[in-house]
Amino acid sequence: MAALFGAGLGLAARRRLVVGAAGIAAFGLLGLAAAAADPRASLPASAGALLAAVVAGVAALHRLLAAAPTGRGATQAGQPGAAPIPPASTAAEPAAPVPAVAGHTTGRRGFLRVAALATGVAALSAASGRWLTQRSAVALARSELLLPTRVGSTGEIRAAVDLVVEGVVPFVTPNKRFYRFDTALVVPRVDVDTWRLRLSGMVDRPQDLTYDQLVDLGLSEHWTTLACVSNEVGGGLIGNALWGGVPLRTVLDLAGVQAGATQIVARSVDGWTAGFPTGAAYDGREALVAVSMNGEPLPLEHGYPVRLVVPGLYGYVSATKWLGELELTTLEAFDAYWVPRGWSKLGPIKTQSRIDVPSFGATVPAGIVPVAGVAWAQGRGISAVEVQVDEAGWQPARLAAALNDDTWRQWVWEWDATPGPHSLQVRATDGDGMTQTAERRPVMPDGATGYHTIRVNVRAADS
Repeated sequence: MAALFGAGLGLAARRRLVVGAAGIAAFGLLGLAAAAADPRASLPASAGALLAAVVAGVAALHRLLAAAPTGRGATQAGQPGAAPIPPASTAAEPAAPVPAVAGHTTGRRGFLRVAALATGVAALSAASGRWLTQRSAVALARSELLLPTRVGSTGEIRAAVDLVVEGVVPFVTPNKRFYRFDTALVVPRVDVDTWRLRLSGMVDRPQDLTYDQLVDLGLSEHWTTLACVSNEVGGGLIGNALWGGVPLRTVLDLAGVQAGATQIVARSVDGWTAGFPTGAAYDGREALVAVSMNGEPLPLEHGYPVRLVVPGLYGYVSATKWLGELELTTLEAFDAYWVPRGWSKLGPIKTQSRIDVPSFGATVPAGIVPVAGVAWAQGRGISAVEVQVDEAGWQPARLAAALNDDTWRQWVWEWDATPGPHSLQVRATDGDGMTQTAERRPVMPDGATGYHTIRVNVRAADS
């Protein structure tokens, strides 16, 4: 029906372009009315997308009419600036070619080229409109979700565990500043009403949970620092947040894990996979099927509506965003996304530390200079941090209060700096008494190691 209507518009527009433009605008108004009737659609976003589609449609129609072949000895009816059609000649003279309208291509081949271009523009406009409308609908649905009870406000937590040293990252990483590292070229937009979490594989009772069924299992919250295996020594691919969700063990118990299931394979809705030992759900760590981040529904970019958070494991083996399935299998039976690409099958987070201030290459005044940063060893906690200047003895730093063993910990050391160039490095000791290694290793295959080292210049106090 739409195709027939469009063909009729094209014929009518050959005589008056305004008729075709009005028909395209009418289609746009119908789309706007449909968007207004959808309570999950954003009317401003829909109106913007439809306006762009209408403008593109009218422009394409005008271009097609200008390029359409009109027959020998005649010009296009209604074409601005066209010469009148001459009377039929009684003499047997060859017809003179009709000159092309300035700026346009005539003939069948030119028309087909323009038609193909117009089709591509129309398809792109339609896809853009659908993308904007779907994104706005998902964003609106996200804003209407109910949240779990907060453990404590961000202000209360910061007052308890932040050293508040200028230049050091805060204990709580804001959602908009939290690092991202994923393989999705376009962030998946998941409709929470149709979303399902499939529990499959080596389970007694396969399940397909709706969002409401998931949250009805009971929500809890836990502070956890996530780190990317690609984080270089001293790098910033790490962040700390309050995650809310259902304990992973609770979800798995609903399906009944069979004996011999040694691996949990988590699949994103876009097909990405991660895999980690089943024991991580049952060894006491606070692994969550998470639905919130820092007291609000998961941001779209961080896995809305549901993701995994598993303390103590690098994100590439555990932190599946836009979660769609949990399959129980064996470690030998399946290699997740990054493993065939040369990364380790297991990804426990290494003990690491970082100097945030002074920054590398900074010039500081002589005297007392705070050297400060963060250290982490998720699952084990941090028991000590030490700083070394110019390969002299290691000096103990002062640690911020520890909220739990799964978060990073701030530290500071007051350095009595003397004029000249200096080298500073830091090392941390975890809760098991193991000090991080000085051996420098790259991020591949299972995470970087080594001491974070910076160079600074100290100027004399009177300079």
